[in-house]
Amino acid sequence: MNGSDEQPSLGSGPTARLTDPVDSTSPLTCLSDPQTPTSVAPLPAVQHGRARQLRGKLSERDLAVLGALHRLRLLRGDQVMRLCVADGSPSTQARRARALLKRLSDLGLIVRLSRSVGGVRAGSSGHVCGLSGLGQAVLAVNGPYGQRRRRVWDTKPHFQDHVLAVAELYVQLVEKEREEAIELLTFDAEPAAWRRFPGRGGMMVTLKPDAYIRIGIGEVERSAFIELDMGTESLPTVQRKCMVFIAYWQSGLEQQQHGVFPSVVWLVPNAERRDRLSGVIQRLAAEARYLFAVALQSDGPALLTAPVAGETA
Repeated sequence: MNGSDEQPSLGSGPTARLTDPVDSTSPLTCLSDPQTPTSVAPLPAVQHGRARQLRGKLSERDLAVLGALHRLRLLRGDQVMRLCVADGSPSTQARRARALLKRLSDLGLIVRLSRSVGGVRAGSSGHVCGLSGLGQAVLAVNGPYGQRRRRVWDTKPHFQDHVLAVAELYVQLVEKEREEAIELLTFDAEPAAWRRFPGRGGMMVTLKPDAYIRIGIGEVERSAFIELDMGTESLPTVQRKCMVFIAYWQSGLEQQQHGVFPSVVWLVPNAERRDRLSGVIQRLAAEARYLFAVALQSDGPALLTAPVAGETA
């Protein structure tokens, strides 16, 4: 927090562990188990004839891609490959991912957005994909923010960049799970990660973290709210959002439900931004500062999955 190059850590205090069971009733959990992105739990019944017929033609891998898009809203082609086509050589993975996305696009289940990431040479791996209205119908889920109208998520460039950054964190955590002895128990992106609570005067307030995660590390479970900072918000805006987190912490609702309040982890694009946000947090009330950590986006997965000395179940 002091602007040095020392890596932050998530301490072993009351924000570091969680012991509640996985919520298997969550629609996001049912659609795509975070531990096994290529397998899908039973889906809700599909009412419409065309969607029902299409779902009968889809493989588990097809459904896993649709489930990941529902969970994360948007994905690049290379992210789909890393999540759902992890077997085989790199060239085989790329070929299978291209065929998979083409099939889903031809069926009208996903939409390839007009903007690509990485320029012309990125090819299909740089295409940004979203779940179409028909794809949502196949999964028997509502449209954006729970609306009955099924349509692809907002596609403004700044929105895409932020959503894809959150998706990249999820992909990297899945990759770390495959390599190490950790379990990605929960990854809720927006809006599933949001929390509503009564503020001053009883007015309902909505806390809008970019993600909520639970990770099992040995016998310990760690939870965190994630803020993926793109360096575009003013410092007063960051401070106001920190105050909403503090108000939610003071409400006690999260602690009543889960027995713990998650760490609030700000992931930032560069060291200068890290130092600026650390300064904001240092100006918060002393009893609330321990709720927050600031780290580079590139260090996020390692920070979130690192064991902490003294942590016990």
